[in-house]
Amino acid sequence: MPELPEVETTRRGIRPALAGRSVTGMVLRERRLRWPIPRGLPARLAGQRIRDVRRRAKYLLIELERGTLIAHLGMSGSLRILPADTPPLAHDHYDLVLDSGRCLRFNDPRRFGCLLWVTGDPERHRLLATLGPEPLGRGFDATYLAARARGRRVAVKQFLMDQRVVVGVGNIYASESLHRAGVDPRRAAGRVSRAKLERVVASVREVLRGAIRRGGTTLRDYVNADGVPGHFSVDLLVYERAGQPCRRCGSVIRQVVQGQRSTYFCPACQS
Repeated sequence: MPELPEVETTRRGIRPALAGRSVTGMVLRERRLRWPIPRGLPARLAGQRIRDVRRRAKYLLIELERGTLIAHLGMSGSLRILPADTPPLAHDHYDLVLDSGRCLRFNDPRRFGCLLWVTGDPERHRLLATLGPEPLGRGFDATYLAARARGRRVAVKQFLMDQRVVVGVGNIYASESLHRAGVDPRRAAGRVSRAKLERVVASVREVLRGAIRRGGTTLRDYVNADGVPGHFSVDLLVYERAGQPCRRCGSVIRQVVQGQRSTYFCPACQS
């Protein structure tokens, strides 16, 4: 599933083509995504100017004059900027047609993505209202993390992946961040020292910023707004490297399952 760096890379790719443009129409080929797209949405969007494109967690917020589109890429979705007359491919479900002659096109083979329309504050929508702070924002620091971790017995990796604690730290980046911080992913969150939590915060930021610079990680179906896969996979130190030597100490990388997700770590570097 595309994680925060992939979604942020997409946002940065599509924003220059969208901000300040007007929507001249919407081509709706398939309504049946994770939630059905309203039939009346094309008429509602026509003629509205796009003010900005923001990101909240793994959601893209396309702000228009009279409301906001909340878009999610799902497990296999991608958004691309194309000439509006580009012939559609299989699984191209909708186009936002712009007054520039281009369009924003959504492709999603598995149809787990979504496109929602809200007229109020999008941050109060049920999908966003309970989310934790952004990992690259000021609200995410060791003081905050220590307060949330206090007394928690859940493994620290699962704790980091809880979107109510902090958003956007998915499976790949949680494994990588804990390795860089030297923290065993199986350790109870409440038993991680303040010093190590400071390293966790720094590592999460370092890993996510590095992944954004690289355009995300190459996943099964992910491409950015230009159709190019991310390249952060070349920088991965533990993820999907079970049985290989640790690039820091040479010990063998191990793999365990936590919450039905694979976790990778170095038993020597992480304690």
